[in-house]
Amino acid sequence: MSSPSSSVAAIRTLALVGAAASGKTSLAEALLHHAGAIGAPGSLERGSMVSDFDPLERRMQHSLNSALMHLDHQGTRIHFIDTPGAPDFVGQSLPALEAVETAAVVVNAATGIEPMTVRMMEYAAQRRLDRLIIVNKIDAQGVDLPALLAQLQETFGRECLPLNLPAEGGSRVVDCFFNREGQTDFGAVEDAHRALVEQVVEVDGDFVERYLNDGDVDASELHAPLEQALREGHLIPVCFVSARTGAGLAQLLDVIDKLLPHPGEGNPPAFLKGEREEAQPLQAQPDPSLHVLAHVFKVTVDPYVGKMGIFRVHQGTVTRDSLLYIGDGRKPFKVNHLFMLQGKEHVEVSRALPGDLCAVAKIDELHFDAVLHDAAEDDHIHLQPLDFPVPVHGLAIEPKRHGDEQRLWEILTKLLDEDPCLKVEHVPTTNETIVYGLGELHLRVLLERLREVYKFEVQTRPPRIAYRETVTAAAEGHHRHKKQTGGAGQFGEVMLRVEPLPRGAGFEFVDQVKGGAIPGQFIPAVEKGVREVLASGAIAGYPVVDVRVVVLDGKSHSVDSKEIAFVTAGRKAFMAAIREARPIVLEPIVNVEILAPDTAMGDVTGDLSARRGQVNGTQNGAAGTMLVRGQVPLSELSNYQSRLNAMTSGQGRYTLALSHYDPVPPNTQQQLVSQYKVREEE
Repeated sequence: MSSPSSSVAAIRTLALVGAAASGKTSLAEALLHHAGAIGAPGSLERGSMVSDFDPLERRMQHSLNSALMHLDHQGTRIHFIDTPGAPDFVGQSLPALEAVETAAVVVNAATGIEPMTVRMMEYAAQRRLDRLIIVNKIDAQGVDLPALLAQLQETFGRECLPLNLPAEGGSRVVDCFFNREGQTDFGAVEDAHRALVEQVVEVDGDFVERYLNDGDVDASELHAPLEQALREGHLIPVCFVSARTGAGLAQLLDVIDKLLPHPGEGNPPAFLKGEREEAQPLQAQPDPSLHVLAHVFKVTVDPYVGKMGIFRVHQGTVTRDSLLYIGDGRKPFKVNHLFMLQGKEHVEVSRALPGDLCAVAKIDELHFDAVLHDAAEDDHIHLQPLDFPVPVHGLAIEPKRHGDEQRLWEILTKLLDEDPCLKVEHVPTTNETIVYGLGELHLRVLLERLREVYKFEVQTRPPRIAYRETVTAAAEGHHRHKKQTGGAGQFGEVMLRVEPLPRGAGFEFVDQVKGGAIPGQFIPAVEKGVREVLASGAIAGYPVVDVRVVVLDGKSHSVDSKEIAFVTAGRKAFMAAIREARPIVLEPIVNVEILAPDTAMGDVTGDLSARRGQVNGTQNGAAGTMLVRGQVPLSELSNYQSRLNAMTSGQGRYTLALSHYDPVPPNTQQQLVSQYKVREEE
């Protein structure tokens, strides 16, 4: 079980993704049991699952972290990554897509297509992964599977075709690709078989001709066009299964083994060599004999075990005693122990081939998104960055015990290592430490981890919205900093102009000083002063964005001019310019998707409108539900789940994603500016 596969062609990798409660974890457990990797399926209630082994997961009864598992089926090693379905934890789900050939999107037959189903399908398509839809819980009472298949095709395209279909009321599942005969709950197998073959042969002209001439093509000959159809998204197979009864498990394992791509067949990952504009695409070759390229897609930090980096091998072979570099690091580390993970169990192996998912422990320099390699010339290779959602829910946090601030930062740094969707910033103006996450649940789990895992008690203050400041007009600012002490003084004078940039453009700094009025060595000091204001804000204490600063003129003194003088002059000149440039406060506007019973639609849409929101559209969901899409200021969504529960009798769910920033209403700006002035005076 723990010996690696003998060839790359005998490896499959899948990420189980999709909405919460779709049954990803129980499906992984059932597959492990069916393949003989575990003696009996575990239970979440008893805390015996391979995947949800974290004490917090057991208590909260759903996945919070991605977990790795593997099994052997007919000589093929199959790696699974089970991912959380709650939108607050996409920082765990998205990186799993970096490590696999196939995104297996699990859909609950009873609840149908949910917002996270759509999001994960889109993410997988953006990363050019093969996609497989697994309809789970086909034994649930009252499910309408033909209607669900029609809904999948309407939402994701006619290329969503069943590879197998339920029969005898969902008690068993019948293959429709290799098999042409028999009846299913959907009708004759022949119809589904013909639709599949026609879809696959379309990508290959020779097969189209044979199909038109002969009326059929043997499915066993279609491996190459099938892989092409999967790579191009021309076919998105649908499989039916019940993790609870075991119906469809054998067929699903056969599909993974016989039809899904091995590491040499999927679309290659988007590696780049070089930095920024000079970066050139680089294709990793899944060849065990080449030099090593591996990517760290997950990091865990255990207070007792230390840091563990979990990586996918894309090229070459990693063995025990391999020497590997981390990114552009000059000093390699030695692989003393190489593990494959089975949930919390570490299974030691001697080598890992392209496609294998492995881990190394106790290497402090490892970090998320690092590329591991064994050749010095590969030091500027990286994967195209993932487009993570921006964390916008803020919480002010401080230790209960005075003097524990340093330890709090150390623990938060470890938690940030594990989750790319957490962010921490220190606000100098208020001396606050703010933790930003993707939602209320995300931050609640972070606080639970601090308390339970690290035994660290904190105090929190109300959520802080990630407002921003900008300007709407051009204006000039000037400041002369002159300070005379006993000996040498300080002197620096700066004149600059501030100009608005388009929303989302960031910051530009331009030096237009003529004739050395400010000596060149002091220009970085001016920029440093400007950046201090960018970080701490000018009118309400929030970061300044979307501005261009042009330094026009200034004066220096041959003896008294020092870096600190130009930092101060730059900062104060910038503040003066902003106050004349019609400054405004911007607020985050989020895209919201709400799934709720159709009987509650009036209440949900009315509530959004009352909160300065706008409804952009509605769509029928499964089983009497509706999906509402809209935009609303984040500040209006405090405790939204509680309100949604009240409107929908606890059946509503929602997801958020940052859309853009807009100016706040004038009365809100006045209030924020006044609060800032009070804090400044204190």
